[in-house]
Amino acid sequence: MRDTPEARKPKTVLAFDFGLRRIGVAVGQEVTGSAGPVDTVRNRDGGIDHEAIAAIVAEWRPDRLVVGMPLHADGSDSEMTARVKAFVGELGRFGLPVDTVDERYSSIEAESVLKRARAAGTRGRIGKEAIDGAAAVVIAERYLATRG
Repeated sequence: MRDTPEARKPKTVLAFDFGLRRIGVAVGQEVTGSAGPVDTVRNRDGGIDHEAIAAIVAEWRPDRLVVGMPLHADGSDSEMTARVKAFVGELGRFGLPVDTVDERYSSIEAESVLKRARAAGTRGRIGKEAIDGAAAVVIAERYLATRG
């Protein structure tokens, strides 16, 4: 049986590293299994900047959304887990499948990658927004690695 062109179309995911002040966003592609940072959404005083997230979803037109789920080292829920679950529910407005990925240590891993890039001379100052974006990359790549 032959695949249809749609079945062969590479799938794209948008990954989110949720935070109360900022949400890191990355785009990943299943064929390469790699991802890159897209943007960092600054939350408003009233909460999540849904307009900014909607604009990113409209621009990238992903097949799936992925959110990092913050857990403690032992796998139990963290203080942020309920807020992230609420964010996952809010992403349902886009009519796309939404998955979660264990994000334990993703920010530490992201900061380490950025520090290595800085030491190699390919990156300048490492700000919190860069770490958020890099953590979203880690989340996207973890998701893609489990689907390969």
